[in-house]
Amino acid sequence: MLLEIKNLIACYGKFQALREVSLNVQKGEIVTILGANGAGKTTLVKSIVSLTKVTKGEIIFNGAQITRLPSYEIFRRGISLCPEGGGCFPDMSVYKNLTIGSLLIKNASDIEKEYKQVIELFPILEKRKMQKAGSLSGGERQMLAIGRALMARPELLILDEPSLGLAPLVIKSIFEVIEELRKNGLTILLIEQNALKSLKVADRGYVMELGKILIYGGSNVLIEDPTVKKAYLGM
Repeated sequence: MLLEIKNLIACYGKFQALREVSLNVQKGEIVTILGANGAGKTTLVKSIVSLTKVTKGEIIFNGAQITRLPSYEIFRRGISLCPEGGGCFPDMSVYKNLTIGSLLIKNASDIEKEYKQVIELFPILEKRKMQKAGSLSGGERQMLAIGRALMARPELLILDEPSLGLAPLVIKSIFEVIEELRKNGLTILLIEQNALKSLKVADRGYVMELGKILIYGGSNVLIEDPTVKKAYLGM
């Protein structure tokens, strides 16, 4: 098991945002987490990377307890987060934004190797290499954010709402890249509101509601589940 979360509770003041959430991600899988706004998806992600304080429960990565480690140590251990909205540095060039993701790589030739792999996935970034990130379109900024997360050579890539606010053609391209990463053996935790697209690319899924896991199972099972169909697939 690459990632295991046990009975996780997280609070904002008196409000309990996560209510004993348990889930797991095996190596090489894509696991998706679905849910409406306010379901607790982003709180869960922030808890994993120590951006939100965990009140109770355990987060285990590669067999080691990481629940209360600082964010930089979690990053060092191989978890890379592409946050909702991307979070690029607008006044830096595309190339500089990408290389920030490779801070843990010491060898210049290895950094260049990772850069070339990212460019193979997102060729437009090579064309925009010297442009400021703030001048990119929304879709290009999302590609840049994913590319920066990949530059760290993560064992687990967490994508928080990668399709949010993007045009249909760009969304199609993003999901094609996710499928390609899966073929290359990368483990991905995918947080998405686009339930159908995420279930089609994922091995398994969890549905969250009001801070709890409501339903979970294989993607094919969830696509046929009456509750998922009604609430998330518009069927």
